[in-house]
Amino acid sequence: MSADAVLDAARRTGIRIATAESCTGGLIAAALTEIPGSSDVVECGIVTYSNASKQTLLGVYASTLEQFGAVSPEVAREMAEGARVRAGVEMAVAVTGIAGPGGSEFKPEGRVCFGLATSSGCLTETVEFGAIGRANVRAAAVRHALGMLQSSLTRRASAK
Repeated sequence: MSADAVLDAARRTGIRIATAESCTGGLIAAALTEIPGSSDVVECGIVTYSNASKQTLLGVYASTLEQFGAVSPEVAREMAEGARVRAGVEMAVAVTGIAGPGGSEFKPEGRVCFGLATSSGCLTETVEFGAIGRANVRAAAVRHALGMLQSSLTRRASAK
């Protein structure tokens, strides 16, 4: 689940990556670009904290936001697909969630939804990290997103 492993796997498969981030505020892109030479893999990171920016920058539908809310697998899917298409890359990961403090009975603190879009489709996952504190939720979300990227890239490398 390390950024190094993601970059190495992306290089082996010739895949470029984009990120679409809400609750992590660019931390996934920062983890990847902290490593020298990452520009051969990372195309861009898009931080869309507001619903309006999710719509404008990533093409998330207002109707999806209204029906499911920003913290939903449906929005994570549209974020990931929007980032992949708009950045012109083979793979994009998206994250939207409630880092805290706060939340509700229906969407508790620590709930994070992930999307991983590739040319063959989009995988979504929802993880309940719990009320472990804002910084810890964000760090856990970064690790999970990197893990999703690494798993997908490793599968692709094995298929070659």
